Amino acid sequence: MKPQRQGQGRRLSVSTSQEIEAPPLESLKQINLNAAGLDIGDREIYACVPEGRAEKSVRVFPTFTADLNALADWLKSCKVTTVAMESTGVYWIPIFQILEALGFEVYLVNAQYIKNVTGKKTDILDCQWIQQLHTYGLLHKSFRPDEQTCILRSLVRHREMLLRYRASHIQHIQKALQQMNLKLTNVLSDVTGITGMSILRDILNGIRDPHELAKHRDHRCGKSEAEIAKSLEGDYRSEHIFSLRQAVELYDIYTEKLQACDQEIERQLEQFSPKVDLDKVPLPPSTRAARNRPKNDPISDIRPVLYQMSWVYLTQIYGLSILSIQTILSEIGTDMSKWPTVKHFTSWLGLSPNNSKTGGKIIRTKTKKTDSRANLAFRQGAASLGRSKSALGQFYRRMKSKLGTPKAVVATAHKLARIVYFMLKNQTPFTSVGPEHEDARYRERALRNLQRQARKLGANIVMETEAQTA
Repeated sequence: MKPQRQGQGRRLSVSTSQEIEAPPLESLKQINLNAAGLDIGDREIYACVPEGRAEKSVRVFPTFTADLNALADWLKSCKVTTVAMESTGVYWIPIFQILEALGFEVYLVNAQYIKNVTGKKTDILDCQWIQQLHTYGLLHKSFRPDEQTCILRSLVRHREMLLRYRASHIQHIQKALQQMNLKLTNVLSDVTGITGMSILRDILNGIRDPHELAKHRDHRCGKSEAEIAKSLEGDYRSEHIFSLRQAVELYDIYTEKLQACDQEIERQLEQFSPKVDLDKVPLPPSTRAARNRPKNDPISDIRPVLYQMSWVYLTQIYGLSILSIQTILSEIGTDMSKWPTVKHFTSWLGLSPNNSKTGGKIIRTKTKKTDSRANLAFRQGAASLGRSKSALGQFYRRMKSKLGTPKAVVATAHKLARIVYFMLKNQTPFTSVGPEHEDARYRERALRNLQRQARKLGANIVMETEAQTA
């Protein structure tokens, strides 16, 4: 039996009652009198309108385009002005766009926020429940950027899908090489680089001499030509060569499609009304050292169009690359008025503590689960600051030593999100500070915390510099 510590196992009780301020509760009032609710599926859409607007308040429509237009006409004949629906997969997109184009106020609602009470579940009950909640004003819109940003977002997400598909074919290339015992992955960091692709194409052209293949070694390669030649001694079986050929061909196809997608993204970025004239306001200098372009970056430099779109040069922020900024702007847009404060913004991103409190205690502080691509971009940028000599890198390393890597990534991503929010909202440039400035601020905060704790204990701390003590 473990010895009980002093004070352990005691339950504290409140001896006297305390008055607390609580918001007044009002009875539910019908706010949206002309509200409709939709339960959307792949084959059918169930629609519910207020009682008395039609012979039957619930109707079911197929999902063909003609039927969606008929649904919109029926809602208009029922004098409906606002419609609420769940964000079910991608099935909501056609009817959402049709209703929005016709002037309806459409609420796209997170399905987790409109779960019904336990019991029998049918499509009819679901659409009635959504309509009832919307009538009483209990539903909130999910964030959706403007139409132009939505187009950009679709293209950027499509580009990410192409990258994932191309990555799977890189794995097929590596598998075929391993089956032939060609240890090219042991001597090259990337088999799809300049050296690797030159060697692979010669292998597919029938060259088998390892020394002849090793002559494609790029001068920047870390391994010698002899080591590369040694790794290319293997069993060139015909079935594995066939697999390698198809994997390389598919890799080339997806590379070609990626380039076409990048051109379409750049064309869409140019459609945004420029907020700055580059002839009068030149592009600010980059804060990063010149290096080779990453393989997954667009071929053309999109920094000028990103700068014209947002008026601020977000790529100056340490940790955020061109692709990260492209993803973030395509997900959140440039209008920060959608979020009243920066706390609303970071909470929407899932980068703030999601405090759960009960019994007067906070029992959970983890961030909420989210599949936001902007959240992922900020966390990837934060994770890349491990060796940065900037103030953000210093902050990340301090958080890592204090909280561990996962929490340090979230804390730094939260700081990056705040920087982006204020830059876009106030149209202010990024101000870079050195790590010594971050250390000085941390020291001041630590000293203030010590003084506050001392005052709680009835003591006073007298600060003396090292020069005075010497």
